[in-house]
Amino acid sequence: MADFDGLGDVRGKRVLVRSDLNVPLDGARITDDGRVRASVPTIQALAEAGARVVVVAHLGRPKGEPDPRFSLAPVAERLGELLGRPVAFATDTVGEGAVSTVDALGDGEVAVLENVRFNPGETSKDDEERAAFAGELARLADAFVSDGFGVVHRKQASVYDVALRLPHAMGGLVSREIDVLRRLTVDPERPYAVVLGGSKVSDKLGVIDHLLGKADVLLIGGGMVFTFLAAQGHEVGASLLEEDQLETCRGYLARAEESGVRIVLPTDIVVDTEFPSGDREPQPRVVPADQIPADSLGLDIGPDSGAAFAEVIRGARTVFWNGPMGVFETPAFAEGTRAVAEALTQVDGLSVVGGGDSAAAVRSLGFDESAFGHISTGGGASLEFLEGKELPGIAVLER
Repeated sequence: MADFDGLGDVRGKRVLVRSDLNVPLDGARITDDGRVRASVPTIQALAEAGARVVVVAHLGRPKGEPDPRFSLAPVAERLGELLGRPVAFATDTVGEGAVSTVDALGDGEVAVLENVRFNPGETSKDDEERAAFAGELARLADAFVSDGFGVVHRKQASVYDVALRLPHAMGGLVSREIDVLRRLTVDPERPYAVVLGGSKVSDKLGVIDHLLGKADVLLIGGGMVFTFLAAQGHEVGASLLEEDQLETCRGYLARAEESGVRIVLPTDIVVDTEFPSGDREPQPRVVPADQIPADSLGLDIGPDSGAAFAEVIRGARTVFWNGPMGVFETPAFAEGTRAVAEALTQVDGLSVVGGGDSAAAVRSLGFDESAFGHISTGGGASLEFLEGKELPGIAVLER
C-alpha cells in the first residue's frame, strides 16, 4: 500500500492517528474491546505501508491532568495483541516520553501516546490554548489521519486543530461510518424504521425532530418511553419521567400523525419496585403499558412489545437503532433489547447499530457482530450526523 487516501507514500513518515480507544475498564481489565478492534484496520494498513504510526486517543473524562485510573496502558497492550506486533507506549502525550518514544520508532512500528485528555489543551474552549497543544502534537508527526469517529463531533485539539497543521486524511473507520450514515439520510431504502431507546427523551430531541421527516416508523423504548406514555395521559408509576419534555412529546406525536409517520410505543412493560442492584434479586412483572403501578418502575419493554417491534424491524429495508430497550445489563430486563437486536440480524437491507450502549448490548448479549450491517463506534457522533449537524472533525478534513 504505497498511497494512503491522498497522503502519498507514507513509508518512513510519522503518521499521527486519532483513534477512538475509549473502552470500559474494570480496573486494568478491558470489559469491551470493540472500539480497539474497530481501530485496528487503519493502524495495520499504515504500519504495513511502512509508516511510523503514532496513535493518540482518550479514555474517560480525566480533568485535564494525569489520573492513573484513565491510563491507556492496558489499551496499548490489547492493541498490540490484536495487531500481532509490539506497540510502544509513551507515558505522556507531548512531553519527553512521547518525543523519545516517537523518535525510537522504525518504519512499520506503532506507538500509543498516553491519554490525550491528561492535557487541559485537548478539550479547552479557549482556541489559543487548544491550538498551542495541537501544535505540540503536530510536531510529533509528518501527517495526520482521523480515524476516531466517536469524537468527530467534538472541536478538540487532537480531532480538529491538528488537522489544520498537518497534511491529513480520513481513516477507513471514519470513512465507512460516514458512508453508512449518509445512506440513512440520503434516499434510504424503504420502509425505513428507526428504533430509539436509552434513558432520556432530552438526549434524542434533535434526532427525533430530524427523522420525523425522513423515517416511516419510529419505535420507542427504554427509559425515554415513559415521558411519551405520560404525554398520552398514562400513569407511569415511579418510572423515569422528564416532565419538562411532556409538551415536546405531545408535539412529536401530533406531527407524526399529521405527516403519516408511525410512532410505535410499547403495549406492555416489565416493571419492578426497585432499580436493579447487587443487593437484591430482581422481581420482574409484566404489566400493560397504561397500567404501571404507583410503586413500580418500568425497566424493559414487555414480551408482546418486543415481538411487535421485531416484526416491524424485520419488515423494514433500512433500520437505525440507538439506545437499549431496558436495563440490559440485568438479565431479567434484557429481553426487549435482545428482541430488537435479534430482529436487526434478520433485516433484508441495511441494519445499523448506532454505537454507545446499543453496541455494548450487542456484544454483551453474545450476538455475532458480522450479522449486522454496521455497528457504529460513535453514539453521540451518529446522532448528531442524523440530526443534520456539522461535525467539526469531518468538516476540517473536507476544507
